[in-house]
Amino acid sequence: MKQHLGIKSPAFSQAGEAAGDFKLSNHGLKNLNRVYWNLPEPSLYEEVIFRGEGHIASNGPLIVNTGKHTARAANDKFVVKEESTADKIWWGQYNRPFSQDKFNALLNRMAAFLQDRDVFVQDCYAGADPEYRLPVRIITEYAWHNLFARNMFIQPRTMEEMRRHIPEFTVLAVPSFQASPAIDDTGSGTFIVLNFAQRMVLIGGTGYGGEIKKSIFTVMNYLLPLREVMSMHCSANVGTDGDVALFFGLSGTGKTTLSADPQRKLIGDDEHGWSDEGIFNIEGGCYAKVIRLSSQAEPEIFACTRKFGTILENVIYDPYSRNLDLDDDSFTENTRASYPLEFIENALPGKKAGHPKNIILLTCDASGVMPPISRLTPDQAIYHFISGYTSKVSGTEIDLGLEPEITFSTCFGAPFMVHHPYYYAALLKSKIIKHDVDCWLVNTGWTGGPYGIGKRISIHYTRTLLNAALSGKLKEVEYETDKVFGFQIPKKCEGVPDKVLNPVNTWPDKNRYASKYNQLASQFIENFKKFADGCPAEIIAAGPKRIT
Repeated sequence: MKQHLGIKSPAFSQAGEAAGDFKLSNHGLKNLNRVYWNLPEPSLYEEVIFRGEGHIASNGPLIVNTGKHTARAANDKFVVKEESTADKIWWGQYNRPFSQDKFNALLNRMAAFLQDRDVFVQDCYAGADPEYRLPVRIITEYAWHNLFARNMFIQPRTMEEMRRHIPEFTVLAVPSFQASPAIDDTGSGTFIVLNFAQRMVLIGGTGYGGEIKKSIFTVMNYLLPLREVMSMHCSANVGTDGDVALFFGLSGTGKTTLSADPQRKLIGDDEHGWSDEGIFNIEGGCYAKVIRLSSQAEPEIFACTRKFGTILENVIYDPYSRNLDLDDDSFTENTRASYPLEFIENALPGKKAGHPKNIILLTCDASGVMPPISRLTPDQAIYHFISGYTSKVSGTEIDLGLEPEITFSTCFGAPFMVHHPYYYAALLKSKIIKHDVDCWLVNTGWTGGPYGIGKRISIHYTRTLLNAALSGKLKEVEYETDKVFGFQIPKKCEGVPDKVLNPVNTWPDKNRYASKYNQLASQFIENFKKFADGCPAEIIAAGPKRIT
């Protein structure tokens, strides 16, 4: 590269101006070439262009390509199994055990790989509430990954704060370093390894920015509940009366889109904590899907794709005009935008607010049988929270096909959960009851038939129903009890046709609808058997019943 030819990079002279007193040698990193400490956005832009990592698009966003991995590699995540945490972790599909010796060997080889190479450092925080925030350090091989970290986490306010920053967790992200499965006991050259004892995360073999963000979220999902703080994969906003709403859901269910409401202040779009004082954002930025983004339906997010400081991952653009084509999915369906929360005009500056008044559980039902909105009891809400039913939309994780794939992701984020699901569920239920929270299940998926036959529920109808729920108007209408799931379905909502409210009325073949609904109920029941031993009887009873 240019720096190895003796050509100084644009920020060469400023690389150490914001250096922390807690040096990289404390992480085992020595004999590095140049360390670029806490560079601001313009400097990181220049470094990205200098190193050929990306391009500047029309109006100023930075376009990057994440390489082979355009989504999270959930099957390549491991957790070091050691004495201090072994009995607290929910070992299984997403928390695969990794030996301490293998971790140390992997870290040593990564450190050797980085010798005589440049690295970038961002010292920042996870958690907007100072009482529960975690000082983190993100060390990256790529300049654009450092800008990503700067967007997604909370920045120190002064140069002195940066200098005195001591990280309590560190991420080392080196995409060009590949693991050796035969030596490292990984499944491939890609790896994300968390070590709670050494307070460190190692990432290699993938350039997908989301791995950095989600690794710290996984860390917070372990640490916060130990302090009786509920950690949540949800977006959050607050109305003019201080009424907070939480939106739980997997990627692709509308979590980011629906929380970006111009009539309400955005607290955050993806990760939050719920303490005895209220809700706080874990992050400092947003990471929104932008494929086929509409300026009419999602004006706030659309505007962010036209701003200096935004990173656009894998977005197609015209190389001459530099104009974006957000409709082009030829590279991946999972195109993303990373930007500071403040880019949303109605974002809440402090990133924290009071206790929720409403909880929305979002699902993208590809079966086409779930109602667009239904009211839940606390026990039903916990049943659906543990189940985490939705349809994975292509692109969110690697190896997904074009059609939505029905899945159950416990707590609406199984890959990021570290404790047993009911550990989170019990904490959530206690807070729902204590603060008298209204709970709703919202389907942003299909109606009138399954995927391929029916059509996606209108976002206009979804927003209308949500507004009615959040304002309290939907509590005043008449309801009917669903025969399968037992939740309450409203019979009317101003601005939405009555026919839409109960999906049985949108299917041309009522018998086929009943069969499909019964099939979905069976899948719920079968899935919940995995949690039956750890859940109280009233939660199990809150699930669906097969009909004949």
